Amino acid sequence: MGTETLIYEKKDYEEGSVVTLTMNKPESLNALNVEFSREIDDALTRVEEDDDVKVVVLKGAGKAFSAGYDLGRAYFVYGAGKGKPEDKTRRPSQRSRLAYDRWRSESLRNIFNLNKITIAQVHGYCIGGGLYMSLCCDLTIAAEDAKIGHSEQRLGFSGAMYVFPIEIMLIGQKRARELLLTGKLIDGTEAERIGLINQVVPPDQLEEETQKLAQSMTLLPRDGIAIGKACARLAYDSMGLSSAFGQGYLGHTMFTNVRYEPEEFNFVKRRRDAGLKNAIRERDARYKGLID
Repeated sequence: MGTETLIYEKKDYEEGSVVTLTMNKPESLNALNVEFSREIDDALTRVEEDDDVKVVVLKGAGKAFSAGYDLGRAYFVYGAGKGKPEDKTRRPSQRSRLAYDRWRSESLRNIFNLNKITIAQVHGYCIGGGLYMSLCCDLTIAAEDAKIGHSEQRLGFSGAMYVFPIEIMLIGQKRARELLLTGKLIDGTEAERIGLINQVVPPDQLEEETQKLAQSMTLLPRDGIAIGKACARLAYDSMGLSSAFGQGYLGHTMFTNVRYEPEEFNFVKRRRDAGLKNAIRERDARYKGLID
């Protein structure tokens, strides 16, 4: 099982199996476009249905865990044309935006509610949608030099994200708002210090330590894992964390209707006029000397 862009590896131990899902699109820093995200959804369904599997590890090939959702297709995914100056496509409907954003949110909920123990193995960039995936995993182990944060917020979100309540629970309201409003990136050491991840290790030990952690989780009984996950979901429900998924997609849809004033940076227009890479550079250059 698996595809060229999502490697599915199953390793059997004495008391259970571990599946490692490796996002294998290094040329795009494992950016999450629609097709790629559906591959991950399908793989998680297979993991869920395999009774031998107790643990699933999510990792990325190349220089990054994941740089997040594909900004080259942002806004276009709603059926908004191709971004050319001569494009006369109508503005996407609210129903098309809500449908897409709800699917995105449900994909994250699938990770959050998976009846297996989930571990994110983070190195390099872990941004936006990549960070959302990590937040939805039971455990996260990261390299010391990982670059973790919400640079996607500099598109104009200003604090709207898919799983905001989960991040608040982990690091507190002030820290969460700081990461979201600034879009700054922190390393793995800082992420561990503030509670955003469980463990930080030197880069050359990340693979070994993650596999040791995963193997240790196979020592738990299958029923115990299932009961533990069910009880965790009840606890999350009682704390209101499950509302993260509804709030997240509604907030994202509302953001896509932001009206930019003439002096304000509009990423979609700059992408159209200057290209994706230049638009990203211009977006971040505005913060130079202020945040970075």
